[in-house]
Amino acid sequence: MDKTWMPTTGGILNIICGAIEIIGGIVMIIMGAVSGPLCQMTQADIPAGVATAVFVVIGIFALIFGVVALLGGIYALRRKLWGLALAGSILSVFIIWFLGVASIVFIALSKKEFE
Repeated sequence: MDKTWMPTTGGILNIICGAIEIIGGIVMIIMGAVSGPLCQMTQADIPAGVATAVFVVIGIFALIFGVVALLGGIYALRRKLWGLALAGSILSVFIIWFLGVASIVFIALSKKEFE
């Protein structure tokens, strides 16, 4: 079968979304570390532990989604493990939805090109 541009484009979109989400996850975890003492200093109505936990949990999920999207993009470029490439595309929707949807379409339509 001839190699088309679709898995390559889908993989690049996955890698872009994955990198953005990994950076966002790291930022969220740092915000969680800073929000606890900040809530105590400002005497906010939100308990410090709740703010920290929310930011850290969101950051961890963002890191996991970003890593799967990044791995999916790498395997899409190699045209291997179609399932992982598609999973990465699906998780890319949570980052930048229009790039994620385009990635899903490109990866899904090029299933026959994967080993």
